[in-house]
Amino acid sequence: MESAKQEQYATPDSGTGSGGLLDRFFKLTEHRTTIKTELIAGLTTFVTMAYIIFVNPNIMANAGVDHGAAFVATCIGAALGCFLMGLYANWPVGLAPGMGLNAFFTYTVVGEMGYSWETALGAVFISGVLFMIMSLSRIREWLLNSIPMSLRFAMGAGVGLFLGLIGLKTAGIVVDSPATLLTMGSFGEPNALLAAVCFLLIAVLSHRNVFGAILFSMLAVTAIGWGMGIVEFGGVVSMPPSLAPTFLAMDIKGAFNVSMISVILAFLFVNMFDTAGTLMGVAHRANLVDDDGQIQNLSKALKADSTSSVIGSLVGCPPVTSYVESASGVAAGGRTGLTAITVGVLFLVAMFFAPLAGMIPAYATAGALIYVAMLMMSGMAHIDWEDLTDTIPAIVTVVMMPLTFSIANGIALGFLTYATLKLLTGQRDKVSVSLYVLCVIFIAKFAFL
Repeated sequence: MESAKQEQYATPDSGTGSGGLLDRFFKLTEHRTTIKTELIAGLTTFVTMAYIIFVNPNIMANAGVDHGAAFVATCIGAALGCFLMGLYANWPVGLAPGMGLNAFFTYTVVGEMGYSWETALGAVFISGVLFMIMSLSRIREWLLNSIPMSLRFAMGAGVGLFLGLIGLKTAGIVVDSPATLLTMGSFGEPNALLAAVCFLLIAVLSHRNVFGAILFSMLAVTAIGWGMGIVEFGGVVSMPPSLAPTFLAMDIKGAFNVSMISVILAFLFVNMFDTAGTLMGVAHRANLVDDDGQIQNLSKALKADSTSSVIGSLVGCPPVTSYVESASGVAAGGRTGLTAITVGVLFLVAMFFAPLAGMIPAYATAGALIYVAMLMMSGMAHIDWEDLTDTIPAIVTVVMMPLTFSIANGIALGFLTYATLKLLTGQRDKVSVSLYVLCVIFIAKFAFL
């Protein structure tokens, strides 16, 4: 009976040839999957996260990075991350430059703080190295366990709200006002209207579980813009642009600056907690949890993710991280690293679509940003709203990220509020030693920098 069941999930040519090699390497039969299923799952994951190859270059270009080089760096960084996850950890998880972290890179570190994009890349490299060190030691578990759950969820939601504000600002739906700081823009402007159409179209298609809702919505409103004469057709396929402008361009020395500590910590914390949450969620959906409740190869998956951030910075990417969209591939049957390898190969193929990426207008990118922001806000549902000493710091974190236009400031103010409220309400045992240390660093930042 058992042999019949295994035969059902074995690949058609699992006995010999490439099928047998793939089966043994990725343990396809053990995970009750087939080559065909893994390939379909990889395609599914890629289509759901392919919007990043259009969104990330547009965001990075606002920091002064060459658009073509940023496009190629996005594809290569994502592909290398996927290959590492698939070959080393054997997990069905796709990786790419992180949404929110790329916005923080461009609009805060470069735009508000005035650092060059090369220095910002240096900070990404350093945070990635720190993440690697933590993943190789017990420091990661110590730090993960020491940060309160309410603040962990708040960080994700705050990044979402920050991303949403950037999307609304880019679209012209929200504009600056001397009287009220912010006000509504005009939907009589094509960009604002088409961004709103893009957002609503994504929401409707996603609700109806349409394959590749974000990608196809962006392409649809781009086509509408082309028909209106506000988008210029530049072709679809070409040889990839040069990576030279971003390859090994990071300024590590410039990132070793006292004022960059909070930036490096922000990259580190957001990447670490987002990764942990994504991987644990995908693990449960992919049945990678054993009978004792232990997640198989979680340590390897975290190491693969942290290493991907370092590798990504070398080619010119903001932190490369695991994507929650991988759950779509898991839902399609993906169970092993072959799914991730498939995603990586498709990212490499995408490099030949640079003209199409160059056509995607800012309003299409903005619509996607607003939608992704809404999804990231869902973390607020997990906060304990009955305990004000948990709720208030979480709200401070979420609100102050967009209002100060800085993920780092939101994290710092949230952590300080949490520690202060717990101390003054007789709950000092709820504040860990590591949180005290971080609070001292944040106080020094606000006092002297």
